[in-house]
Amino acid sequence: MTPAIFGLSGLQLTADERAFFRAADPAGYILFGRNIESREQVRALTDDLRAIHGRDQLLITIDQEGGRVARMKPPVWPAYPAGALFDQLFDLAPASAIEAARANAEALGHDLHEVGITCTHAPVLDVRQHGAHDVIGDRAYGFEPLRVAAIGRAVLDGLARAGVVGTIKHMPGHGRSLVDTHKELPTVTATADDLESDIAPFKALADAPIAMTGHLVFTAWDAERPATQSPLVIDQVIRGQIGFDGLLLTDDLDMEALSGTVPERAEIALKAGCDIALNCWGKLDDMTGICERVGAMSAATAARHARALAAIQPPRPSAAQAELVAKRDALLALLETAEAKA
Repeated sequence: MTPAIFGLSGLQLTADERAFFRAADPAGYILFGRNIESREQVRALTDDLRAIHGRDQLLITIDQEGGRVARMKPPVWPAYPAGALFDQLFDLAPASAIEAARANAEALGHDLHEVGITCTHAPVLDVRQHGAHDVIGDRAYGFEPLRVAAIGRAVLDGLARAGVVGTIKHMPGHGRSLVDTHKELPTVTATADDLESDIAPFKALADAPIAMTGHLVFTAWDAERPATQSPLVIDQVIRGQIGFDGLLLTDDLDMEALSGTVPERAEIALKAGCDIALNCWGKLDDMTGICERVGAMSAATAARHARALAAIQPPRPSAAQAELVAKRDALLALLETAEAKA
């Protein structure tokens, strides 16, 4: 098996993609807006991916956080709120915020499970910082680490109830970035002591089966290499201080924060200690190059990958999706009631 998650070019597999994926046997796939049209079409696509490998348990992923990061959009699918709304409710009623986040994640998870998607790259555990770039912004669950962890745990629980596994991101923390990693490489100059607050939510949820790195340089840990490609950050901080022993994905390797060709970026990241290279854009040349450079999955990665797949369980008996959404909305309405009284 190739230690990579690959993207697809369109709404259906091409003949070349089908042949390549059969030979490469990647760890999983990621879907984007270009792969999304209707419930029936997405379900057919995910069924097709499973048929290639002849197994039901397959890591088929998507960036479906809610707010501005959503690949499945209205009018076919409902819109879901950004993380900041649960942070606002937490100020007013912490228990209600936790329950609203859980119900919201479960409802969102039902959308994914229905069309055969088994993993979403959420929750965002980055601690928001005043003055930072908006690349995280309202995607975050707040400025306070324990609050971020509490809401993040509720999101993981809600997704699991719907039969979907979450991905905690972006290790070891993206909240201090002053630039957008899609465009350039951020350098974080905070001290190791200050960064304790950034890694605190990840420590609290270190038992999550899947995590994603961030493409940031942290001078306190490794002034030369971004976290995704830093053996020091991955071994000493992510595996060490944080204590994460699950499946570690890179963030998208196409981002301009990284340099070199995409296959070169993948090779460096995996040698640094990442388990899986995430290559989103469905370019066969890049995907072929990654396979040539990284070889087969290591035994340690294979074990983590198997644990991640095992975490994808059938949905638990629960309220209907409409009831979950109504519960979330009733709890979030507390914000409007408080504002009206103010």
